[in-house]
Amino acid sequence: MNGFFGDSGLLDHMVLRPLAHVRGGWELSWDGKSNSYEEEPDSFAGLLNGLIAEVAAIDPPTRYHDSEDRLAEYVQKNLNWGVYKVGTRWMGADYDAILEQGSFGDIDQGELLLAAAGRIRAAQDRGQLRFDDMEASHQRMLAAVLSIVLWQRDAWD
Repeated sequence: MNGFFGDSGLLDHMVLRPLAHVRGGWELSWDGKSNSYEEEPDSFAGLLNGLIAEVAAIDPPTRYHDSEDRLAEYVQKNLNWGVYKVGTRWMGADYDAILEQGSFGDIDQGELLLAAAGRIRAAQDRGQLRFDDMEASHQRMLAAVLSIVLWQRDAWD
C-alpha cells in the first residue's frame, strides 16, 4: 500500500490541506528509508501512515459503493437531510458531507475503511497503481474518505 500512496505529489494537498485548520503541518515529506511519511509536529503524517497500514490490511470489497450507501442510508434514516438516491447517485446534499455525517454512526469507521480499500482496489484493477494516477473523480472521493477518517480520529483521540 505504501507503493500506492508513497511519495505522492497530490496526497497532502487533497487529503491533508482541507484539515489545515486542525493541524497546520499539512505538507508531507516522503522518507524512502522508512518507506513512510516523515512524522512532524502539528502534522497528520503519523495518523496517515497508520491509516495507510490499516487500509492495507483490509480485504477490499468488490462493491465499495455498498459501504458508502450504508453511510448515506444512515443520513437518510436518522438525520432528516432529505437525501435520496437516483440510480447510483445520492442527491440532496454534498456527497462528501453525506459520507462524513453518515460515518458518525459507523462503528470504528468500518464502512469508510472498506470504501477506501475498495476504491484503491478498483483503481489498481484499472491499472492506476498510484494515488497520483487515479481517475480524478475517484481520486477526489478517496481523498475525501481519508480526510474524514483522519479528522474524526484526531477529534476523538
